[in-house]
Amino acid sequence: MRLTFDKSDERFREEVASWLNEKLSGEFSKIKYRGGPGDENAFIDERKSWEATLADGGWIGIGWPIEFGGRGASIERQVIFHEEYARAGGPGRIGHIGETLLGPTLYEFGTRSQCERFLPGILEGREFWCQGYSEPNAGSDLANIKTKAVFDQSTNRWLLTGQKVWTSLAQESDYSFVVARTNPESSLHKGLGFFLVKLQQPGIEIRPIRQMTGTAEFNEIFFNEAVCNAENVVGPPEEGWKVAMGLLGFERGISTLGQQMLFQNEFDAVVSLAKENGSAKIPELRTRIAEAHIGLKIMRYNIMRVLSGFSDAGELQPAALISKLYWAKWHRNLGKLAMDVMGPEGEFLIDTPYELGRLQSLFLFTRADTIYGGTNQIQRNIIAERALKMPREPRG
Repeated sequence: MRLTFDKSDERFREEVASWLNEKLSGEFSKIKYRGGPGDENAFIDERKSWEATLADGGWIGIGWPIEFGGRGASIERQVIFHEEYARAGGPGRIGHIGETLLGPTLYEFGTRSQCERFLPGILEGREFWCQGYSEPNAGSDLANIKTKAVFDQSTNRWLLTGQKVWTSLAQESDYSFVVARTNPESSLHKGLGFFLVKLQQPGIEIRPIRQMTGTAEFNEIFFNEAVCNAENVVGPPEEGWKVAMGLLGFERGISTLGQQMLFQNEFDAVVSLAKENGSAKIPELRTRIAEAHIGLKIMRYNIMRVLSGFSDAGELQPAALISKLYWAKWHRNLGKLAMDVMGPEGEFLIDTPYELGRLQSLFLFTRADTIYGGTNQIQRNIIAERALKMPREPRG
């Protein structure tokens, strides 16, 4: 693992910083630092335009292989891009699920025709994706999926019926990758398919879920015989679990670099307020700020370690398994720190009913960090069983 950057990397840093500082002015100045967790409903149209601008500059998919339209950038240069994006105040990415999750999954598991159909829309910043995994009874226990897919031979299409929940930005997306059960006699991770589904069609209803922060970036999606063409199934129809788990490997990898960009912005906002209102002079808060800074750096170095080497099978190192548990606890603690730095003012709304300040939203949103994406309890089981090779937890 390299923790420093050579001269050519630093020239790349200058290129990135110069482009971002130029473009994040004028029409895009108002979206700087906006659109992160708890703020994902902000400036949707402007952030979609920003995606197109990123595409014009060649900054979408920089880590993708050149043969699939990317730049083939090294891990070091991908780190540099995310660092400079954070420093410039780049807004939360509407296209990040397509770029960091689906794209790598397609060129790893998909067909050439699937790549030719879907990758250009992601790279050009004109087609947006959401993730159709969790269900009311299949969250951390993802293998309990009940959404079913039935093949109609007369039309060569699959018909999907069921419900997905906690789907980020579904109302702004064009497509969803959906895990559904293709074999009604199967159970757990067997008999599942991985479908690429167009959202704007009959048989699909999207309902926003309003949260305590007042926003509704999460959604429920209801499928009632929604169609998916046979050519839009990734991998064999009964082996979608392998594809779904491969995608989660990308979520624990490069995707985390973009997430840390958001964390850095939030941490900087806490530090700025602490200096402004004098709370930085309180020894306990100074200590907690220092601990948060150290934790963020450790998070970054661990991800660089993980991405610097793969197993013989091309899989991420076992160290990748700690990332969700680590950042969830760190981010939740940052939310608590933000409230304590605000002091009594943090308990007052700016206006009614839902005009929350940025750090108030941070505190409320981080209450969910240790639940979504796999609860802390489930993450500890995964670390024990997969990384440490301990016996499986007894099952009923």
